[in-house]
Amino acid sequence: MHIGLTVTLILCCALSLYSFGKRRRRSGYLLNKKVGFSHIDKKMAAERKVADGNEIPKVLEGHKYPAKAHNLKVKEHLLTRNQKWPAKSTAIFIAGEELEGVKYCDISKEFRQNRYFYYLSGVNLPGCAILFNFSTEKLTLFLPNVDWDDVIWSGMPISLEEAAKEFDVDEVHYTDKLEEIFGRELEGFTVLTTDLDNVHSQEISQILTPSEEDLFHALDESRLIKDWYEIETIRKACEISDNSHLAVMRALPIELSEIQIQAEFSYHATRQGARALGYDPICCSGPACGTLHYVKNSEKLAGKSSVLIDAGAEWRNYTSDVTRCFPISGKFTREHREIYETVRDMQNQVMKKIKPGAHWESLHILSHKILIRNLLKLGIFKKRFSEEEILQRRASCAFYPHGLGHLMGLDVHDVGGKPNYEDPDPYFRYLRLRRPLQENMVVTNEPGCYFNEFLINEFLNKYPERAEVVDSEVLKKYMYIGGVRIEDDILVTRDGCQNLNKITSDPDEIERIVSEGLSKAASQFHIVI
Repeated sequence: MHIGLTVTLILCCALSLYSFGKRRRRSGYLLNKKVGFSHIDKKMAAERKVADGNEIPKVLEGHKYPAKAHNLKVKEHLLTRNQKWPAKSTAIFIAGEELEGVKYCDISKEFRQNRYFYYLSGVNLPGCAILFNFSTEKLTLFLPNVDWDDVIWSGMPISLEEAAKEFDVDEVHYTDKLEEIFGRELEGFTVLTTDLDNVHSQEISQILTPSEEDLFHALDESRLIKDWYEIETIRKACEISDNSHLAVMRALPIELSEIQIQAEFSYHATRQGARALGYDPICCSGPACGTLHYVKNSEKLAGKSSVLIDAGAEWRNYTSDVTRCFPISGKFTREHREIYETVRDMQNQVMKKIKPGAHWESLHILSHKILIRNLLKLGIFKKRFSEEEILQRRASCAFYPHGLGHLMGLDVHDVGGKPNYEDPDPYFRYLRLRRPLQENMVVTNEPGCYFNEFLINEFLNKYPERAEVVDSEVLKKYMYIGGVRIEDDILVTRDGCQNLNKITSDPDEIERIVSEGLSKAASQFHIVI
């Protein structure tokens, strides 16, 4: 009897454990398959590994930032641009940023390296300078002289030998050697520089030629097309942003205000190795989602339906720029879903056309046409007006006043776009990219649709021919949304494009992610208070 009872108990326990394991496996399958979370979510669910803030992509391991190649690229663009700069007697010198003190205080402002200097050096240290001799093609890095008093507090700085190993340069000296090297190697040279900021030697300043338009052209054209190293660096920044946006969507039980959304994003970005964000994050809710560059980030979420977060992590000085919108309740309202689908349609239609040779102005106009078509269906634009008539009247700029996107790299609004902010056409005045696409450009694809009283007054009500095409009663139903923008970072490839972001923009998946987070208690998150 006892033996039989024992066997029965063992069998019951085994069956229970088997059923529990089967339920857990089925639960994981539902998480990844039926719910359809993004690739990131599947990876996180499978591994649950702790982020390593020092981790670098395997493809970058063992490689230095390609500073020498960047200098050669600038040389080529400069000599092609203007033959008055002979290779035998031209050089480039740029002084990097220095630590800047806070007024009436003994602390420093956050350090942000000069982007032109970084592009030519790959050095993210304050007080340095770089010199490139076109004739010898020698790249020389200058480190700040060792401040022995500072060593007491901050420790020893990088040595000449360590810098020579870490950076892609030919020689490394301290800055007290500047005048000697200029005198020995650059006699009779024209030495171009961006500006004289942080050039403290009067003798060196007198040798330099600052603010030459040809130099800025060469620098900007070089930065326009990314090399493989830059692309992989941007890809890493995008991966960090993807994870951070996912964390924000999942954490609504502990996000009671816009600033806590910002905190959640920043926390997860920092944990993954992002020392900074690429720009001030835009974290808005409700009607504030209609403010394009809202940075107040302080309102409570209570009583609102929508969130818009535009935030991008920066990794090794290259940034990402990602925008996602989601419903606070876990379920889009009808009007919010309609506008979200409209913007998603705009982005998807543009994505199909991104490839080398495509004109960004044409893609921008395409996004407006898709917007007009959808707003006609919703009744915001009166159906007695045609799509073409509404387009010609420029009525859609009241709901979509910004450009389709911009170049991205070392700066969030990267150089080389050739914008024309004096353009009288409101469709193009704020378009930051006005040139055909080329392979290995990185651009943002970020259409939007906004319901903002100021924009409506500025771009609609002041123009009777535009106001005429809008049904103001229908429009009122959408004002509470504020706005929707969907933004991804896009690499132009040989035959098309590649979205560098993996965080989902599918509204059904977003609802499930938010709802899954809302099902948890605040105590299940990582917060202390």
